Amino acid sequence: MTLSGGTISSGTSSGSSHGTPSFGSEGDMVDLQARMELKRKRRMESNRESAKRSRQRKQQHLDDLNSQVDKLRTGKQQLMTALNITTQNYAAAEAQNSVLRTQMMELESRLCALREIICYMNANHVANAATTMNAHPATIMSGAANDDSFGASATAWNSGMQMVQQPIDHLLYQCF
Repeated sequence: MTLSGGTISSGTSSGSSHGTPSFGSEGDMVDLQARMELKRKRRMESNRESAKRSRQRKQQHLDDLNSQVDKLRTGKQQLMTALNITTQNYAAAEAQNSVLRTQMMELESRLCALREIICYMNANHVANAATTMNAHPATIMSGAANDDSFGASATAWNSGMQMVQQPIDHLLYQCF
């Protein structure tokens, strides 16, 4: 019995060839159907197993994606927390900078006022010194000799002024 082109022949010819398969016996036909049924069942089982593996791969992929989503959400939450902390720190630093700028402006204003006072005092001291130098030396000496109450304090004042004179001269350039 051979199989060729979808027809089965048993080696003996029955004399009629109408294009229909010819079978040697009814037992061969049952055997052939049993083999075909076995192949069909094997194919169906193989397809079931393949579909089961495909579903398992799909479920594993879905689980992996869900795990990745959870990790990304956790990372996002951590980043949002860090951003909020950084924003709060920035706002606090900005407020502190504003306070420091205000304090700096106040201190600069005070410093300028003190410089003006020093300039005024220095200008008065220079004017008094010029007036004293234009006076007769005997008058200066007699005034110093007669007025002993200012002698000790005037000497202390003059020595202090000599020590301060150099910084005052430096400040004069900043005032004008």
